Amino acid sequence: MIATPDTDAPGGTWSFATAREPAEFPAVEVEGVPGVEHAGGSGRTLCGIRGRYLTLFLHHFQPRALASCRKCRALAEAAPSRPCGQERLHDLLLQEADDGPLRTDLLAALRRGARIAIWITGPAKDLTRFHSRIDRMTEETGPATEALAAAGTSITLARVEDTARQYLVVLPPDGRARIARGAVNAPPRT
Repeated sequence: MIATPDTDAPGGTWSFATAREPAEFPAVEVEGVPGVEHAGGSGRTLCGIRGRYLTLFLHHFQPRALASCRKCRALAEAAPSRPCGQERLHDLLLQEADDGPLRTDLLAALRRGARIAIWITGPAKDLTRFHSRIDRMTEETGPATEALAAAGTSITLARVEDTARQYLVVLPPDGRARIARGAVNAPPRT
């Protein structure tokens, strides 16, 4: 997931309220009726077709696409918006990270619209090696490194960039979130 703040928001200020995202639905097609995409819901399309007659696509329903169902289009566009990535990560950290100066700074950065460079769940070994940038962090690297090393097969990482600082959030599936911080352009430690 990559999120870039909307700096062109009305009034020129960024906030969770101005950065809300439209609701997303999986794209589905009715078996035997090719060429018309519907918005998937819980076990059926938004327009009411049951799930056993549907084929799921690996992309989201696009309400404005020429091939979209008109009823699904109207219902998808009327659906309530959802929190942006910054707000979702902010709320997650309020529950999953211990209180401390790094958490406080990261929460403030997210409220200002700091860029989420990556937020991904996957194989712990690969994410640690290719995406964590733990070697560029200078504060609280010990607990973050321990969480990465203790992770079983899967882990969630988020990297947030704010002006001159970057934060690494390590979210093990069965533990508390760990936060490390470093300079955005820091070279790897040797």
